[in-house]
Amino acid sequence: MSRSRRTFRLLKTRTFPLAGFLSLLAVSCVHGGLDSVVPGWESAKSGWTYQFPRDHGPHRSFRTEWWYATGNLRDESGSESGFQLTFFRQGIRPGELPTGASAFRVTDLPFAHFTVSDIRGKTFRAFQSSSRGSFGEAGFGTPPGRIAWIGDWILEGLPDGAFRLAASGKGRSLDLRLDQERQPLIHGHDGISPKSAHPGHASHYYSLTRLQASGMLAVDGRSRKVSGSVWFDHEWSTDSLEPDAAGWDWSGLHLDNGEDLMIFRIRDKQGKTAFVSGTLRDAKGSVTVLKDLSIVPSGSWKSPSSGGTYPASLEVTVPEKDIALRILPKLPDQELRFPPFAYWEGAVRGEGTVRGEAVRAEGYLELTGYGGAIRGVNGK
Repeated sequence: MSRSRRTFRLLKTRTFPLAGFLSLLAVSCVHGGLDSVVPGWESAKSGWTYQFPRDHGPHRSFRTEWWYATGNLRDESGSESGFQLTFFRQGIRPGELPTGASAFRVTDLPFAHFTVSDIRGKTFRAFQSSSRGSFGEAGFGTPPGRIAWIGDWILEGLPDGAFRLAASGKGRSLDLRLDQERQPLIHGHDGISPKSAHPGHASHYYSLTRLQASGMLAVDGRSRKVSGSVWFDHEWSTDSLEPDAAGWDWSGLHLDNGEDLMIFRIRDKQGKTAFVSGTLRDAKGSVTVLKDLSIVPSGSWKSPSSGGTYPASLEVTVPEKDIALRILPKLPDQELRFPPFAYWEGAVRGEGTVRGEAVRAEGYLELTGYGGAIRGVNGK
């Protein structure tokens, strides 16, 4: 799910129509147009065997897919920054193009979002990009080489197994090398991550939880060396959410005791928790799928732009692992606003206890469905 999550049929709240033809496509998807025009999309089913680096690449038999990187960075003076870079693949028709097909033909549409949170400067900037993808200006591939790209926004697999992320917007840019510290964390059971108590709503979903980042970050045109830890999600599906889903809360967290924690809850149209799940990997590498889990919002923050009212913090408890955490934003306003849609996605810190010992956490939080209705899809 990055995050949960960390998939809607077209526009998971992270995925927005960015031009007229995309808006028309969105409308057709909301009403099931893609299903009726082009059948044959594959659903996430039990038994999927993950293979890397193959599964870092696209899965074109599934309709919706995203590659999602979030990180907390520090420069040499200790100043904090956060970032998000997400690439979305929305399928138009399943499968690859036939050999010799016209360069104007495409099988999917790429979207991307890029944000930078300057914690010391207390500013947040969000950018979006889209492309039809013909003639190679955007697309998806399998490493080594480019995995997802739109113009100069890129996620690339390097020959030595590391990754490169790069993106730029007005006054802000990012260029990072990411070295993999831990093996992929597979969410769910038997190859699928359920998004409902009812069968048929699931995704294939894994995370690279502790990618060690090094490189350059520019804020307001001033570049500086940064380093930090990045959480990377990759998820693909065709039908994840149930029709009554109104949004979700997702977080990927690094605990300072060495544990990695992914949590999400899906809310119904009455605002109640419809489904909750998570994954915990301890410092020794043991993985537990969490079902005894509670995610409770506390307080509120109202967006001055969208009018949406978001939780000001989350209280997280995992009784089976004796975990109690409070998650707080590093900046109150980390809302992405691309009218008519908005969602909150930002850098967070946490504090609490694990088995009676004090812990701190750092990561990212995603809150959707608070700043306007989610449209079209079925996912995180």
